[in-house]
Amino acid sequence: MNTWLAPAKLNLFLHIIGTRADGFHLLQSVIQFIDLCDELKFKLRSDEKIKLNCTDASLLKDDNLVLRAANILQKSTACKQGADISLNKIIPTGAGLGGGSSNAATTFLALNRLWNCELKSSQLEALGQQLGTDIPIFIRARACMVEGTGEKLEPIELSEPWYVVVYPNIDLDTKTMYANADLMRNCTPIKIRDFAQQATQNVFEPIARKQPEIERAFQWLNEYSTARLTGSGSALFAVCTSEQEAHNIANNCPTEFVAFVVKGMNRSPVASLYE
Repeated sequence: MNTWLAPAKLNLFLHIIGTRADGFHLLQSVIQFIDLCDELKFKLRSDEKIKLNCTDASLLKDDNLVLRAANILQKSTACKQGADISLNKIIPTGAGLGGGSSNAATTFLALNRLWNCELKSSQLEALGQQLGTDIPIFIRARACMVEGTGEKLEPIELSEPWYVVVYPNIDLDTKTMYANADLMRNCTPIKIRDFAQQATQNVFEPIARKQPEIERAFQWLNEYSTARLTGSGSALFAVCTSEQEAHNIANNCPTEFVAFVVKGMNRSPVASLYE
């Protein structure tokens, strides 16, 4: 059985600079991976069936992104093989950490190799874009500047600090967050390569902080370092100066939240699937 990881991500900032005629939001963001990972195992089948097992039974639905990724790859390549897939879920769901998108990307990359589909990464990214805006960057497997609806990716070299990631034990629905009437959709475009020297934000933060649990998590984490929301929430994170500082903060986490000590990564573990 073949095993691969699917890492979480952090949006170091997230702006919306407009919307397209079809309603899709135009984004500017910088995304970096972290070493908080789900684990996927793949076993080939001689028939065309695709079956999924998961440690979180609530995710065993027909619209699971792992199943959808496997099915779209199989259909687009006329592959006659199937797979038994096991997902060990570690990344919290509904947290803005990209777990579902990362699972889908790893599925695309792994089955592309195991089924000998021989699709190029650009082709896999195009398939992934059909399922979710975050999937292409997980397929690219490099920290990137992200623009458009998630399809415009430019690799970027960042420092790889230690972070504390805090999950407030509440899920936020991405579609609901994007549909919120109070969401800022007219940010002034920035020169994205200079983002570290410019005032940036996550436009979802004011909406997310209306949830009492998330607001309490912000107030607690801000006592130690500047807290920021990732994605459309609900998780937040803070940069730390060392691994020890990250552990010191996490060890003081209130019991109502879950804290993770993680390392930033500019290269995803799935990059090995290109080698």
